[in-house]
Amino acid sequence: MASLFGHAFIAISIGTSYAKKLRSLKFWLLGIFCAILPDADVIGFSFEIAYQDFWGHRGFTHSFLFAFIVGIFMTLLFYSKALWSLKGLSYILFFFLCTASHSILDAMTTGGLGVAFFAPFDNTRHFFSWRPIQVSPIGVKNFFSEWGLKVIISELIWIVIPCLAYIVSSKFIKNILKK
Repeated sequence: MASLFGHAFIAISIGTSYAKKLRSLKFWLLGIFCAILPDADVIGFSFEIAYQDFWGHRGFTHSFLFAFIVGIFMTLLFYSKALWSLKGLSYILFFFLCTASHSILDAMTTGGLGVAFFAPFDNTRHFFSWRPIQVSPIGVKNFFSEWGLKVIISELIWIVIPCLAYIVSSKFIKNILKK
């Protein structure tokens, strides 16, 4: 998996695409929460759920269906008045993208068993053929180690720099379109 920081940074960059009137502290915090949420499945290790199982790590909670359900649920829970409008669809899309981005990043890491993008219809685990992101260790203690430093460097190169480029170019394009 990518680190929580990498996942959060993706949500922030996605959010910059949205109009200022939609963005609030709640918007940002919920987007970051959605980007991190799929890794709640690591609790399964405590219940002896095998990594490769449907409910195992990178299983159903990393699927696109789960991301879609989260998008609807978050909008219903926090923006219910806007649910049946274009604004509501924008929120659903934002929360879906933040949640789905987690799986996409994980499929670009150097470790694990892959991601069940299409669960529950197909529990096959997938990786992308290009996997430049150093897999993050599970657990805070393991993160603050030489391995964790390698993860941070990897994510600076493969997540932060591209996201910053996206944010800057998005802002530039918005400014041109305003003129």
